[in-house]
Amino acid sequence: MQVALVIPMLISMLMLAAHFFRNGELLLVLICCASPGLMIFRRRWATRLLQIILLLGAIEWVRTAMSIATVRREEGMPWMRMAVILGSVAAWTLISGMLLFLSSRPKDSSAKTARAAENPT
Repeated sequence: MQVALVIPMLISMLMLAAHFFRNGELLLVLICCASPGLMIFRRRWATRLLQIILLLGAIEWVRTAMSIATVRREEGMPWMRMAVILGSVAAWTLISGMLLFLSSRPKDSSAKTARAAENPT
């Protein structure tokens, strides 16, 4: 596992945990803090689950940006800088999920079983 490719996922999860903590959603904070532990399994399902969590996190950042932008526009306040910042955070979160493909090759038990069947020694 290449640590440099996993660090963005850890940063994304910490940012999501801080976001949810600020909103008082402690269960989601716990999920964000515990989910990087799935990397110890090094299985395809664990990587996919982390990617789904990061995808949902990116969607949450976009939803938050749209919500804040709506309020700011209604009040006549500037909103473009906030949209760019939260859009960048959403992109970071999405890219960190894609980098999990490169971090390690998840072991697949079906491939291991197939190799064992080919070589019965």
